[in-house]
Amino acid sequence: MNKINAMRATAVAVGMLAAGQAWATNGMLMEGYGPVALGMGGAAQAYDNGTAGMMNNPATLQLGANGTRVDMALGLLGPNVSAMGEKSGGTSYVMPALGWVRKNDQFSYGIGIFGQGGMGTEYAANSMNAAGTNEPVRSELAVGRVIFPVSYRATDKLNLGASLDYTWASLDMRMAAGLAQLGSMYSGGTGNFAPANLPGLMAQPGLTTARIDFSDNNKFTGAAKSSGFTGKLGATFQVDKDLTLGASYHLKTNLGDLKTNATGASLTMGSSMPGRMTVRDFQMPAMWAVGASWNASSQLQWVGDVKRIGWSSVMKNFNMTFDNAGGSMSFTLPQNWADQTVVSLGGAYKIDSAWTARAGYSHSSNPIPDATVNPLFPAIVKDHYTAGFGYQISKTMSLDAAVSHAPTVTVNAAALQGMPNSTITHSQTNYQLMLSTRY
Repeated sequence: MNKINAMRATAVAVGMLAAGQAWATNGMLMEGYGPVALGMGGAAQAYDNGTAGMMNNPATLQLGANGTRVDMALGLLGPNVSAMGEKSGGTSYVMPALGWVRKNDQFSYGIGIFGQGGMGTEYAANSMNAAGTNEPVRSELAVGRVIFPVSYRATDKLNLGASLDYTWASLDMRMAAGLAQLGSMYSGGTGNFAPANLPGLMAQPGLTTARIDFSDNNKFTGAAKSSGFTGKLGATFQVDKDLTLGASYHLKTNLGDLKTNATGASLTMGSSMPGRMTVRDFQMPAMWAVGASWNASSQLQWVGDVKRIGWSSVMKNFNMTFDNAGGSMSFTLPQNWADQTVVSLGGAYKIDSAWTARAGYSHSSNPIPDATVNPLFPAIVKDHYTAGFGYQISKTMSLDAAVSHAPTVTVNAAALQGMPNSTITHSQTNYQLMLSTRY
């Protein structure tokens, strides 16, 4: 294998890992990208936070030292979810990331592979969530990016940045539903699934439940896949030697419909019918963010960000269509997510020439109404308490680590009313570790 093909294969492999096992905690987004930012509550708009700046604000790449920087990061995500008193088995996910940036006095450019976010749960075949089907219930949504950033020093105080992001998404879903619930999700059909034929299909003797099933049981990809392009714009402004302001705008993604192969899904209503599942117009939201970084002294830094995430424009409904030779059936799961405001605050204290300690806090609103929260997608956490450290191993190498804890949030899921226990709970503890080298 030649060097170019080897690099391409490595990038693809890391990208699959980065997007294959993601769980996010600001809706479907991570609370912090990179351990430097995560250790300070996720704030990252106005200071050098390494190559993770291409995920946060590409203009911050111009705030680092001249030369080349490579960051290799590893995240461990630990969600703790229960629904109707039953604990999800999805409790540990690994998420690597890789970034490379070259900088001089005027420009920075580079490439990075990051997992943007996702969500998912797993419930046993004998759980209440399986609705008596005796089959496991699970979901796993992952979204990742290959990022091509560039930043430019416009003046002594102003840096501008932008990135072109190749984005891909994959989804597994194994969902059980009672016939009444399936009927409420039905939004049209053709052939055997046309409205005139649906009552007879659902009136089969002994039929009480149905299943929507597409999952490739692969830890790194989902059965339904999609890709597209998006991008970001950013700026930083140095007010004085101690105060820097930053802002960025992340465009909504432009993903194609997520699709399985022609027989990669099944719809079970009495008998299992193979076919294709299409998730229509699933996108990640636009987001704007503003922030500041203040060096209170040579040892102490304070940072803060405010983000606004536009969930309402992309998560009004979750739309799927199953089709095979007999016709097609469309489903709509109302979501009605609200836009989310995230406030992140943090600080860093330089203990000595080698060690830096970090701590932070972030607060966000829960974007999902109780009326539409689903055990498969319970992205309901709000607060994060974070801490971390940096260690300068040598002049060219450093190590950074961070931990984030989201306390338990409990909601009374209106969609589950009538069940013995209609509550959904979600807490989470995440870790990130990064080794950096400069040359």
